[in-house]
Amino acid sequence: MNSSVLFVCVHNAGRSQMAAAFLTHLAGDRIQVRSAGSAPAEAVNPAVVAAMGEVGIDISAETPKVLTVEAVQASDAVITMGCGDACPVFPGKRYLDWKLDDPAGHGVEAVRPIRDEIERRIRGLIAEIDAEQGYTP
Repeated sequence: MNSSVLFVCVHNAGRSQMAAAFLTHLAGDRIQVRSAGSAPAEAVNPAVVAAMGEVGIDISAETPKVLTVEAVQASDAVITMGCGDACPVFPGKRYLDWKLDDPAGHGVEAVRPIRDEIERRIRGLIAEIDAEQGYTP
């Protein structure tokens, strides 16, 4: 049984997109990945696309998606990134709130440390999920 993780931020244009891309890239199909925003932007932040491209992950085709109750219900873990009370809470779900700077309005130089922190947290999350699932690489 694969775990599923939903990443949520307000615009689904930066932090949640980076987190989803790292989790997909590093865990492959072992973990189902979703991302959404409580107030989705028109497009993914270009500085975020550029910063992810620097580490070999192309998210240029991604589009911000609206947060739905169904996405939350279908996920084992919900990781919020500054969406406050806009995220619906359901019993039995695992919730984590990652305090991360918002890359909105910043260039690639400011996005890099956020990207690197997200990657570090994603690697830790994968290790936790793998341990829970009994997966050994």
